[in-house]
Amino acid sequence: MADCLFCRIVAGDVPAQRVAETARTIAFRDINPQAPTHVLVVPKDHHPDLAALAVAGDGLLDEVAALAHEVAVTEGVSETGYRVVFNTGPQAGQTVFHTHAHLLGGRPLAWPPG
Repeated sequence: MADCLFCRIVAGDVPAQRVAETARTIAFRDINPQAPTHVLVVPKDHHPDLAALAVAGDGLLDEVAALAHEVAVTEGVSETGYRVVFNTGPQAGQTVFHTHAHLLGGRPLAWPPG
């Protein structure tokens, strides 16, 4: 989608600090980090939210989760703990309507978050 920020990042039209990539997913640093490690993991194909990605049923959600864990290992937060968050819809804080997982770690993360 031409007007989707994350589609433009995937296409290379908008710069991002990429940290990992597979054939169908990409991970890049959040420009407004909320933790020492804050990486976004997105499918390269456009799905507007987590529900749409889950319904697609083609294993892509598994690949997003697997890349999130791979990044957690690479970033050194897999042993101490990390959080993976999907915001779905405006009231949940979703501002870019292309499914994306927030990988957060590197400090204690309080619960509940909001």
